Amino acid sequence: MPSAVLIGANRGLGLGFAKNLLRAGYDLHATVRDPNACPELMQLGVSCPLQLHVYPFEVTSADSRRHFVDNLAISQIDLLIHNAGIYGPPKVPLGTLDEETWKQVLWVDTIAPLLLMQDLLPRLRAAEAAKIALLTSKVGSIADNDYGACYFYRSAKAGLNAAGRSLAIDLTPEGISVILLHPGWVRTDMGGVAAPLEVPESVAGMLQQMEQLSIQTTGRFVDYSGAPIPW
Repeated sequence: MPSAVLIGANRGLGLGFAKNLLRAGYDLHATVRDPNACPELMQLGVSCPLQLHVYPFEVTSADSRRHFVDNLAISQIDLLIHNAGIYGPPKVPLGTLDEETWKQVLWVDTIAPLLLMQDLLPRLRAAEAAKIALLTSKVGSIADNDYGACYFYRSAKAGLNAAGRSLAIDLTPEGISVILLHPGWVRTDMGGVAAPLEVPESVAGMLQQMEQLSIQTTGRFVDYSGAPIPW
């Protein structure tokens, strides 16, 4: 049974990933902030008690990260999906940018995924050909920025893209591949009701991109359909 670690599984895309990975036969180790606050995910565990393992984890806490890594009940990771992220307050105009809010978005979206990956690297190395999927956003594309604004989220996802690209280059000699995935505009709490994509379509597409990922295609920035996005 292949093993997967899913960071951020309580709702939306994360819950969609959990459903699909369990259906595909993965030994799934998923994190949420509060297991008691995600009944739909926990119900999946009733149906797949030997496949689903849920861990409380707060990505901004170094102590929580150490506790999760120390208690993770697998010796190797075949697939690591980092889905956790925040947008920050919407429509904050230039002149009202708040330092602490910006720090929080950068920490959650840029710094935390790489620190966790660093701690999990020995278990990724233990797999035959591990894969890392970092959920990012087209909003983080500098070349595609035609309307400005969105300073917090843009800068955080652009930073994740840059770090993920370096990660792909550095891990190529070890046979670990990395993909940066834009899920599309999806109807979730973050995407809103006007979004044209449903969660199942986006998740299925992203999982297909992960399945097709290899060391020859590592380091790409693509959307759920595989279409390349400019940096």
